[in-house]
Amino acid sequence: MAPGAVSEQPEQTVALLDRPPAEGAAEAYAADGSLDFHGNPALKRRTGGWRACRTLLGIEFCYNLSINGITCNLITYLTVVLGKGNVAAARSVSSWQATSSVIPLVGAILADSYWGRYHTMVISFSTFAVGMILTALSAYVPLLVKNGISNVASVQESILFLGLYIIAVGVGGLRPCLMSFGADQFDEGDPLERRAKGPFFNWYVFTMYCGSTIASTGVVWVQDHYGWALGPTILAEVLAGGLSCLVATSRKYRFQPTRGSPLTRVCQVVAAAVRNFNAELPSDSSLLYELREDNPVMKGFERIEHTTDLRFFDKAAIVAPSNKGPEGAGAPALGSPWRLCAVTQVEELKIIVRMLPLLATIVFFYAVAAQVPSTFVEQGMAMDTAVGSVRIPPASMSTINVLTIVVLIPLYDRVFVPMARRLTGRENGISGLQRIGAGLAMPVLTMVAAALLETARLRAAKASPLAPKATSVLWQAPQYVLEGVGQVLTTIGQFSFFYSQALPAMKTVCTALGLLSIAAGDYLSSFLLTAVQWATATGGAPGWIPDDLNKGHLDRFFWIMAGLGCLNLMAFVSCAMRYKSRKA
Repeated sequence: MAPGAVSEQPEQTVALLDRPPAEGAAEAYAADGSLDFHGNPALKRRTGGWRACRTLLGIEFCYNLSINGITCNLITYLTVVLGKGNVAAARSVSSWQATSSVIPLVGAILADSYWGRYHTMVISFSTFAVGMILTALSAYVPLLVKNGISNVASVQESILFLGLYIIAVGVGGLRPCLMSFGADQFDEGDPLERRAKGPFFNWYVFTMYCGSTIASTGVVWVQDHYGWALGPTILAEVLAGGLSCLVATSRKYRFQPTRGSPLTRVCQVVAAAVRNFNAELPSDSSLLYELREDNPVMKGFERIEHTTDLRFFDKAAIVAPSNKGPEGAGAPALGSPWRLCAVTQVEELKIIVRMLPLLATIVFFYAVAAQVPSTFVEQGMAMDTAVGSVRIPPASMSTINVLTIVVLIPLYDRVFVPMARRLTGRENGISGLQRIGAGLAMPVLTMVAAALLETARLRAAKASPLAPKATSVLWQAPQYVLEGVGQVLTTIGQFSFFYSQALPAMKTVCTALGLLSIAAGDYLSSFLLTAVQWATATGGAPGWIPDDLNKGHLDRFFWIMAGLGCLNLMAFVSCAMRYKSRKA
């Protein structure tokens, strides 16, 4: 990269990507092996870049508007319309959301191994739309059947959950593919396009939160004032529009070819290493088996140099006498991929193993984020929600969190990154690990702010028994802002970093693993809350988190979370210092 290039603004990057190439460069192809819609090498002047990603961001908006439009008011529909109890309704919603968090891993495997990201998205979008139509149909059942049928609610519920779980299947293909397919539109071999990839992740999350904000306000308002059925009907039309845009602009996209099942290749390395458990590793790593560049098996794969850590997996590349083919030690026996693997294949597994500790430390971030709709709302319910003549629902305070994210993403992209780029010379201002680490400090500050506020609230409640809600709910604003800052740093940084480190054949799978870390954070939060309440509610004591928070010590739970956050941050720093980045 030229020295002066580091000072260019992101606006210039976008403009240059859309500018027609100079004469003589008109037939330049993407250097990363991307293909166009017809399977030919992708021309940079016709495909990819922001010309393709603007459409994909619009499709992401349609997706988030639709899924959040269903999620936000689903509990109300189950309890008010279908008459389910609070516990049964909450259990049904939790089961559906958990399924929606697991299926993306299946969708990612199908996308990376067989269908490709684009075809997986088209199939998933269509499935999503069908599920949304069934969900809307469930609300129209009372109008379609004759009066006097006693099991109308049962029929409604059956159609509803059929539609919801079809939606979960559709989400399973869309969630991991949209982001990785959008990042595929930027050529890793072009410094200008590579720099534009960082802002793409920022604007992707920005679009995501814009869609969820409109869903939680506009769609919910429509459902509350004009009936629940109208919401899914509108959302089904939105999905149809998004699907039409995806198909209509297909010739603008760049496509990465599928390279077979990445999980099969990983399992082959593990199996071969276990088979050679008692074998002695050679002192010279050049004696380990590696395929030649001209070998047909290497077509579409990037050769990776041998590394000296995680030596156990190197045993998968030991050439045993039984594995020697007709060319000697340089070729494996036919039909033995589970006995002998190339060094490049071994290094693919090593890259994944190195990322797992980092991914584990990020789980705690989402455990803190899970407090926003749970303990933060409970804390707000014990506070004064009146602001003048207006009463603010405690759950509405999360709007501060969303607004923080929506405001900070453009500032980060347009202000912070160019300034940091001038100082560090990095394309994205700071490294991915530095961004994630800064974000992981935010949960500590968030929990400290919440704990200090809860201590002050308890003190005020005890000092004024006749007015226990003396503390204004607006004092919660700092903890919501801090959590939003963490989302901008960690969530976006996580997706960008793991996409850059993932192998071409596993980018969608790694994106799905990032989504699973969110679900793991929710489960960890539930476990910590249950464990704390079980440990403190002994001998008839109300525990730290009772129904009446004035009789408990929610602040102590927040302090524990802050302490765990410090330990988690130290663990991340330790892992990050030892992490060996993959070099393209």
